[in-house]
Amino acid sequence: MRALLLLTVANIKSFTRDRAALFWTIAFPLIFVFLFGSIFSGSNREQSVGFADADQSAHSAELKAIFKSQPNTKLVEGSEDELVAQMKDGQLATVLVVPAGYGAIVDSKAAPASVVVYTDPSQTAAQAATYQLVGGVLAAVNQAASGQPPAVTFAPRAIQTQDLSFISYLVPSILGMSLMQLGVFAAVPLVADRQKLILKRLQATPLRRWQLVGSNVLMRLLIAIVQTVIIVGVGSLVFNVQVAGNWLVIGGFVLLGSLTFIALGYVIASFASTEEAANGMTSVVQFPLMFLSGTFFPIDAMPDALRTVARALPLTYLGDALRQVMVGGTPFSPPWVCVAFLAVWLVVCFGIAARFFRWQ
Repeated sequence: MRALLLLTVANIKSFTRDRAALFWTIAFPLIFVFLFGSIFSGSNREQSVGFADADQSAHSAELKAIFKSQPNTKLVEGSEDELVAQMKDGQLATVLVVPAGYGAIVDSKAAPASVVVYTDPSQTAAQAATYQLVGGVLAAVNQAASGQPPAVTFAPRAIQTQDLSFISYLVPSILGMSLMQLGVFAAVPLVADRQKLILKRLQATPLRRWQLVGSNVLMRLLIAIVQTVIIVGVGSLVFNVQVAGNWLVIGGFVLLGSLTFIALGYVIASFASTEEAANGMTSVVQFPLMFLSGTFFPIDAMPDALRTVARALPLTYLGDALRQVMVGGTPFSPPWVCVAFLAVWLVVCFGIAARFFRWQ
């Protein structure tokens, strides 16, 4: 046991001296957390809306007051031409124009009064937010004018019981991706040590093979724990990610996922003859895992052929399990299926590595 611990400490020291390994293990996942967190945490930021009142009636003033009272909305007043020009310069998200005669039409109730809404079709997210804002305000105005509520309405209900942002769903996916990279890239130093005959020399020592392999696996499991703490910690402290799941269950999936991808890394090391070949093989493996497992793109939005591939990838089930446990995400598969699938990958990869791994 003492030899195992000493080897583990030596492996950790060697790992921390490798700047490339530290980047891919710690910095690379954090870049994704900060990148996507910065993008999607701004979904509730204030939007500037231009308001041109060509009617100057009590009804148009009432409409303006309602828009002013909307949360995250800054109303900028001016003429239609001025506001449209500002919108073209990117200073405004949209422009609303109340035409002359608006108040008279509302009073007559002979025909529906209309409000002109300028949007940019190329900005789909802003356009959708504008239509939602204007639709909600005009629905309230119509009800106040007629005195009757709409005949049919809808009550939006979220599946989640927690008030979670998009980044809350992305953090578990990035954690799964980082665990995958940690395991898959285990192949590179193994092949390098074999190429430099370091493994051959270690085999000549009294150390047993299980101690050599065990120290390497234990080192990567410790790093996986550090990764989990850093990624979840940054998500919680910086982007207010709410972890609603049981930490023991989360730890169990982190452990199972790490072992699965470490075993996959040993499979790559079994067949890579040089360090350059190992680097190429890990790239070939990691990129399909990253982009076809639902980490960044929803699996349901993929074509049928890619969806079939996604159902066979271990990262699909690790990311799905972490999202379910950490933030109560909608399941792609039940948790027991995720456990079973990862366990099958672990056993198969371990068996292949045990059969084909070469020490020299």
